[in-house]
Amino acid sequence: MSTTTKAAKKSATRFGRLLGLGAERLMKEPQLVAIADGLVVTDVAAEAWFTLSSSNTDLMPEDRQDMEQDAAALALAKVLPGYECHLKVIWARLDGEDYREEARRIFTAGDVEAVAEMWAQRLDTLDLPQRHILLGIRLVERDTAANATVKNGIAGALGVSHTGLDESELAHLDGLARRMERRLETTPWRARIAPAELLAWAVSRESFRPQPAPPHLPTVAGASLVRLTQSKAIPHADHVRMLDARGENAAWVSVLAMPAFPEELITPGEQEWLRCLSEIRYTHPVTGDDALVCPEASVRFTVWTKGHAIKQVDKQRQSAKEQRKSAAEGSAGETFAETEETESVMEDLRRQMSRDGMTLLEDHPRIIVSSTDSLEDLRARCDAVTAHYAGLSIDVTVASEEQRELWLEAQIGDMLRVSDLGHIRTTDALASSMFWGGSEAGDDEGPIAGLLTGTTPGVCRIDITAGSARGDATTTAFVGRSGRGKTTSMMLATLIAGLKGAFSLMLGFKGDEGGLVKAGEYLGLDAHHVTCGVDTPAVADVFRLLPKGDAALQVVSQLLIILPERMRDAGVETHLLRACNAIAQHEDAATWRVIEYLQDSSDPLAAEAGEALSELSQTQLGAPLLGNPHDGASPLRPEPGLWLVQVPGLTMPQAGTRPGEMTMTERVSLALMRGLIAYALNTSARADLRNLPKVVAIPEVHVLTGTDDGRRFIDYIARTGRALDTSLAIDTQDPKSLLGMDGVLEAITTVCAFEQSTRSQQDAMAELLRLPISDSTRALIHSVGKDPHGNIRHGHCIVRDRRDRVATMQWDAPSYELLRALSTNPKDQAADHESARHDPPADAGPGTPSASADSVHNPPQEGSEAA
Repeated sequence: MSTTTKAAKKSATRFGRLLGLGAERLMKEPQLVAIADGLVVTDVAAEAWFTLSSSNTDLMPEDRQDMEQDAAALALAKVLPGYECHLKVIWARLDGEDYREEARRIFTAGDVEAVAEMWAQRLDTLDLPQRHILLGIRLVERDTAANATVKNGIAGALGVSHTGLDESELAHLDGLARRMERRLETTPWRARIAPAELLAWAVSRESFRPQPAPPHLPTVAGASLVRLTQSKAIPHADHVRMLDARGENAAWVSVLAMPAFPEELITPGEQEWLRCLSEIRYTHPVTGDDALVCPEASVRFTVWTKGHAIKQVDKQRQSAKEQRKSAAEGSAGETFAETEETESVMEDLRRQMSRDGMTLLEDHPRIIVSSTDSLEDLRARCDAVTAHYAGLSIDVTVASEEQRELWLEAQIGDMLRVSDLGHIRTTDALASSMFWGGSEAGDDEGPIAGLLTGTTPGVCRIDITAGSARGDATTTAFVGRSGRGKTTSMMLATLIAGLKGAFSLMLGFKGDEGGLVKAGEYLGLDAHHVTCGVDTPAVADVFRLLPKGDAALQVVSQLLIILPERMRDAGVETHLLRACNAIAQHEDAATWRVIEYLQDSSDPLAAEAGEALSELSQTQLGAPLLGNPHDGASPLRPEPGLWLVQVPGLTMPQAGTRPGEMTMTERVSLALMRGLIAYALNTSARADLRNLPKVVAIPEVHVLTGTDDGRRFIDYIARTGRALDTSLAIDTQDPKSLLGMDGVLEAITTVCAFEQSTRSQQDAMAELLRLPISDSTRALIHSVGKDPHGNIRHGHCIVRDRRDRVATMQWDAPSYELLRALSTNPKDQAADHESARHDPPADAGPGTPSASADSVHNPPQEGSEAA
């Protein structure tokens, strides 16, 4: 403690004794001097501040939660003994304007401004809270008596004492903070230095006066710091009234104390007394709406050093022992049982501290409730918080006549003021609060894909193209039963990739993916829809998709698959190779020219093969490969953009089927699939597209994995995706089919698991999610696709991210029109088709939603499939 602080405390102690108050209550508020990355400096002390990462404990197995809690308790005992610490759990609203600016940096294709506007409106409507966990550690005391000279005239005129925080002192403090960061980053909280902007926001928000963001400087000081700390608070018996710059009511704040806890806390469970902050709800006194309270927490604590803690335990044990002896010898035998129990408890505690590394701490937990509506609303929120904790056998009360002191105590840079509302207990007690637990999954940055639906509200960011940039694997799996929104979710992810400027190819085998192109056009993307059929001859002609040198052998391979086994046995391969080599020299090489070459051959076998292929070129599956294009050009081109290639009627042979046992339909289907695979592989490996993110999305991938060719293709893309900057997105109803594909399993970074009903598929899903195979996991997977009333909840899934965090999430889109365009529901598609026939085309983009539906607020119509 600095000499100035000691002198002030000594004077306050003398005066406080007269009033029956502690010295800290009467201490002057510390004056902020500077804020830098990881540092808050006042005129009396310097503190290091860190952001703590959340841990996804909602779906974490119980044994892992126990390990996490034990690790946190050990970290408190090993890293923080002797330090004065300040833990804050605070909430921020995800501002639409902030994401608008972020979207402009993320998205590079399509109508970026309109997309940013849609998401800004959507987020403002959702009004989502985001949790921030901050830990402050007092590093050093500063002797302000030696630095009282005012060095800045402007700061002096503003009434701010300048302490002469020079570069050498700042560098010294920064070094101390960085060393503490290295010790804390290996804890379950994965602490990082808090950015100066975050700390400045955390300081300024307490005044409820919106302030412009401070300039992006290494240190916030002087006039900028004064603006952040301007506030006016009027204390009352049970709350503090905050005034804005005009003197009008801005907010009402109450600080609640936690005077009593049960002897034992049951964890994991509801008694995680800081993790459950996000679960508290109340009924608005005016509107009657059921809403989140989002109370905040301020916990000042000091972890005792091991020697001091053992000394105090021994002192209590010795005192109990002496009382027991005295009671046994005298007439006060009624105290014998209590003192004996105390002695026994102290002995057990002493052994645990010596054996397990556990120690004691002194903490002072406070719950802070605020309202910007009214005092009545504040009191309704406080009642809800008190009732919630009462149900957990934890006493929480509004501190009476001490709101000023407790409000000051909760401020960053202040001190413990009300020391008689604290607890001395083991480090396990604070660790059992699980203040860092809740719901957390997805990427740290990037586009928003949906909303977390666990105990901690927030957004979930998923970028299926980010794996390669991280040097990581690149496969995302959407797995679950039909009709639960997995294909729609994958289309949303593919659209997001397209907005980021990626080449996005979706191979559609179901025939209900047409909404991808409609949605792409709605967002202003360069979207192409190619349907393989009689009306699109040569659309998948390999000669038009690949370089000529590579195409000839691929065409020979395709034609050998198509032709019957007797022709292959008769040696037709030589004739096919001769014809393909000859046509490959042609300026306009095409498979239909190979067929004409064979038909004109004098060899009977070659001519017969040409006639057979000519007839097949008139069929639904043969025309895309073998037909003669009407306009002389193929609509499927190896160019960037959003591409949907649909192949209706594809009938693939089962894996291991011998060529002689395949039907003609299966042979042609296999050849067509090989052509599309060759196109996808060639495009992903093109040198001129090497630096461009690429996505290959395959709905109903089990259609491919049921064949040897398809399994090899999926395995190749998964294994080489990072090197080629090609991301693979797969959608399947059969998670068991993926378990035997080691290359794919090793490449999966993100799993979106939708509902599954059968036990075997649920167990396979549990393996993909890396959850224990148990009845509770099966029940979770079975119920994830339904709401509490048993209705289907489209787009709701369990996500496992690249860090193996598992949480529940709801895929979301910013516009009703966008969701409707993506719908795979046959009724929706039929209605849209009928409407398109009768209504004239409208020149409307994402920035001009139709008058019949609000582009942000309206939910999808009943029966439609929306993510």
